[in-house]
Amino acid sequence: MDSKYIVGIIIVIIVIIGSVIVFAGIGRPQPETINVVGSTSVHPTAERLAEAYMQKNPYITIHTAGPGTGEGIKSAKDGTADIGTASRDLKEEEKPGLNWTVIGRDGIATIVHPENNVSDLTKEQIRGIYLGEITNWREVGGADATINVVTREEGSGTRGAFEDIVMDDESIKPGAIVQGSTGSVMEAVRHDPNAIGYASLAYLTPDVKALSVGGVTPSPETVLDGTYEIQRPFLFLTRGEPTGAVKAFIDWVLGPEGQTIIKDEGLVPVG
Repeated sequence: MDSKYIVGIIIVIIVIIGSVIVFAGIGRPQPETINVVGSTSVHPTAERLAEAYMQKNPYITIHTAGPGTGEGIKSAKDGTADIGTASRDLKEEEKPGLNWTVIGRDGIATIVHPENNVSDLTKEQIRGIYLGEITNWREVGGADATINVVTREEGSGTRGAFEDIVMDDESIKPGAIVQGSTGSVMEAVRHDPNAIGYASLAYLTPDVKALSVGGVTPSPETVLDGTYEIQRPFLFLTRGEPTGAVKAFIDWVLGPEGQTIIKDEGLVPVG
């Protein structure tokens, strides 16, 4: 066979194989990674949303972390996270440069040990306890025992929302027991009959007792109708308007599938 003919055949084969490789990639989504960083309260929900989204979109990898709302705001602003998360409204000085999306709403429950006979406090009484003006349970209808006040650390979104709504920006009493997560607050309260703490309604466990506030029980229903006043938004934050894969993920979170997960997590859907 003529050598030129053989070379021609080889070139045609190479061209065909190359074309198959090139066209096989057309239309196929490119792998992308989304980093979601922020609130410890939002983190479990963000993690579940990410897992469900990745199952439907295997070319997307979503990493989630929950170092706190302060870090979520900072990471979104400096671009080290694609999405920051926050568990409170943003302060005016935090808003410039950020776009925020409410993905759900959450109540903040005031919690005590199940053996505590106090079941209801007014917001003013809770504020008095956290200011250090009320120091004994008998002052609010309970046993004669010193109130052990448990709070979250500085920078926590739950603490920020609690201070905004309950404390009128006055300081929590010195000497309060500081915990670093919702879980550790509940752990402290469940082991101390004289403790009081506050935690995300979505993540309460049966071994702590959630107090009603002014006669209103904290629940998704009372958060939704606004009668339970100690509540806050869960936010997704981006530097500017979201685009591309980040926007697609946020749109999905706000859609029926994402909002069903929000509801399953004990939060109040917004869609």
